[in-house]
Amino acid sequence: MLTYIFLIILVVSLANKTTDGNKNIFILGGQSNMSGRGGVVNNIFDGFIPPECQSNSSILRLTKGLTWEEAKEPIHQDIDFYAICGIGPGMSFANFVLKNDPNIGVIGLVPCAVGATNISQWSQGSIFYNQMLNRTRVALQGDGMLRALLWYQGETDTLNDDAKLYKLRLYKFFTDVRNDLNTPSLPIIQVALASKFGPYTEEIRQVQLETQLQNVKTVDANGLKVGPDFVHLSTPSEVQLGQMLANAFLGFGSAHNLL
Repeated sequence: MLTYIFLIILVVSLANKTTDGNKNIFILGGQSNMSGRGGVVNNIFDGFIPPECQSNSSILRLTKGLTWEEAKEPIHQDIDFYAICGIGPGMSFANFVLKNDPNIGVIGLVPCAVGATNISQWSQGSIFYNQMLNRTRVALQGDGMLRALLWYQGETDTLNDDAKLYKLRLYKFFTDVRNDLNTPSLPIIQVALASKFGPYTEEIRQVQLETQLQNVKTVDANGLKVGPDFVHLSTPSEVQLGQMLANAFLGFGSAHNLL
């Protein structure tokens, strides 16, 4: 009888977790290194989940069907469905934030990244942009609080001299997202590229590292190990990147409450 009562309490508790409106919402945007290719070799995910990326009842993710569920790797599996997803930085980020700010409450991850997308494909009004905004607005229903946009994108833009327009397009993207979500001070944490994917990598990295917008931080992935394809971060690197993103977010202090 006591076991039965315990099971009922557990089910109710989990249900409250997935419907509780007091969620800290984080958008995960960009391309493949955000959606995650850690542990993917020859289009096969090895299934290894590092301890830093394990599921936690206080970490939820918004599914493709716009419902909440307990997050588990690969968290972009139904969003970036053009390729096989593996480990990304999202779960490591969330677990590290919880570890260092145990009073933060429930974290709601909103995966939106899509591999091989250039910055123009994220321009205001585009399919991916509209999908990201729609998913975020659904996530915010029920008193959810938008805490930050985590952004890792740019490899595709290193391939040609269109890179000279990257700064203008990136700044406009960040500004448009803030305006359309009515969060003018939204913290944004972007990643400066790790891989030397194309001939204009340094031009893109320079824009990322020198971004001069309020409440925008850049973490530098340079030096993180990439996998056999020389583009995608390895599983340990994705874990480390997630913790770097978490440290950057926690570094905002009280600033991330001023939305």
